Amino acid sequence: MNTRFERSACATDEWYTPKEIIDALGKFDLDPCAPVKPLWQTATRMYNKNDDGLSKEWFGRVWLNPPYSRPLIEQFIKRMAEHGNGIALLFNRCDSKMFQDIIFEKATAMKFLRNRIRFFRPDGTRGDSPGCGSILIAFGENNAEILRTCDIAGKYVRIN
Repeated sequence: MNTRFERSACATDEWYTPKEIIDALGKFDLDPCAPVKPLWQTATRMYNKNDDGLSKEWFGRVWLNPPYSRPLIEQFIKRMAEHGNGIALLFNRCDSKMFQDIIFEKATAMKFLRNRIRFFRPDGTRGDSPGCGSILIAFGENNAEILRTCDIAGKYVRIN
């Protein structure tokens, strides 16, 4: 989906999840953090920043690639943990307060991705890979099984 890397107060870059990751994880009902001008469909219903996905009803299976700025990232992850049905894509920051207090307590499983993701830019070109690896976080048994059996390279780990 769409991740915003905040580089400075005046510059924001939007980066989108590669379609092959979305496709490998199956159909999603909702993406509460979709780009304003998506390159492809990430879910049946997509909210963008103008819709304020945090204020909307969440339903069904959720795809979450939240904005990485604070406090938005924590707010979206808390909402996903409460919803309990979906997959989130985050940087692998397992030592962070958010991982320790929310993800390790509420998530069902994780998949540490083998390679760094080369996200897409809004113009459809691939960017360089970020300086950190990524991780898929499953909330709910069905999503844990999808992470365990999907063809995305990485290490599956059951947590709860």
